[in-house]
Amino acid sequence: MGLQHLSRQLMHRCDELGAISDEAGRLTRSFHSPAMRRANTLVGGWMCEAGLEVKEDAVFNLIGRWPCERLRAKTLLLGSHLDTVRDAGKYDGPFGVLVAVAAVSALRRERVRLPFHIEVVGFSDEEGLRYQTPYLGSRAMAGTLEKKDLLRIEEKGIQRAKRKPGELLAYAEVHIEQGPVLEAEDLALGVVSGIAGQSRIRVEYIGTAGHAGTVPMAMRQDALCAAAEFILAVESCGPTATVGQITAQPGASNVIPGRVVLSLDVRHLADAKRLRAVAALRASASAIATKRGVRTLWGVVQESASVACDPTLTRMLKSAVRPHQARVLMLPSGAGHDAVAMSAICPVAMLFVRCKGGVSHHPDESIKSADVAKAIAVLRDFILLLARRHA
Repeated sequence: MGLQHLSRQLMHRCDELGAISDEAGRLTRSFHSPAMRRANTLVGGWMCEAGLEVKEDAVFNLIGRWPCERLRAKTLLLGSHLDTVRDAGKYDGPFGVLVAVAAVSALRRERVRLPFHIEVVGFSDEEGLRYQTPYLGSRAMAGTLEKKDLLRIEEKGIQRAKRKPGELLAYAEVHIEQGPVLEAEDLALGVVSGIAGQSRIRVEYIGTAGHAGTVPMAMRQDALCAAAEFILAVESCGPTATVGQITAQPGASNVIPGRVVLSLDVRHLADAKRLRAVAALRASASAIATKRGVRTLWGVVQESASVACDPTLTRMLKSAVRPHQARVLMLPSGAGHDAVAMSAICPVAMLFVRCKGGVSHHPDESIKSADVAKAIAVLRDFILLLARRHA
């Protein structure tokens, strides 16, 4: 089966998987939902067709294993996630799982013998849709879930998903770029240098609700106006920062908002700059509250340090890319990925694939079949380079 056939097959599978959703009319799959269970069943069937031994771990990560003959061999982990954001595109996450299945299928058809096991993993939760905290599947595998995370989660026994120290050789992930750089550079593929650190924070303003027609403007304690001023401060803070969710209560057109909760997402490749920006925004939130006569609460939901991709793996990935395009572009990832969590227990590498307009987390996500064929070829060649190194 040639790479072009594998590419067309993968595109068709993305279409089929993209039709599995928990919401009619749009693509939404959250952790251990009915749609996620159906997705695991479907992808598990494709893993079986590729000759992999399929199972789910304690946190419902889908794993397809290709064992090698060598005793005490380590495991190369490939993959991405199968969950989505709400109203998602069909490539963010699942594409990386299916590229790994295709590359392994190609190697098995060539009867290649490897000095390590390969596992293709479809992580059960990367987006954090259900519990508002990301990387549940990969953090469970890495053994880095904290007590507060476990208290949020309804399923029991999740800690059994933790892998043993030293068991994994490396983790490699293929992902759509989620940005416009590759398209602007007219390149199909890019090698990731590192992943930006991230702070997710819950900010709350508490004022006083009142009648919209009877409370004078100068006497109001409007929580929404305070939140609006803070959002403008976020826009000019320096690093990449976003307020993506906002809830105003009581939520009536004729009532002054008495309570507002909003999300804050701050990212930067330099952790020190990110943390300085977060500290400055916290001070700004407090100053705005004091000026407007309201209270503010600040709660850190999640902190992820920036992650540098492993230099040796990155060199091999660059070598694998060179035969397939004129030049190799290194670029950072502003988005978080399961590689962030997996970097706690093994070296990681990432390959980006061009997406139309840089659009992601949206139904308009789009990729080219020719780029997919190159991605499959590069991942296959990368595995062979790694095998030579560990022969």
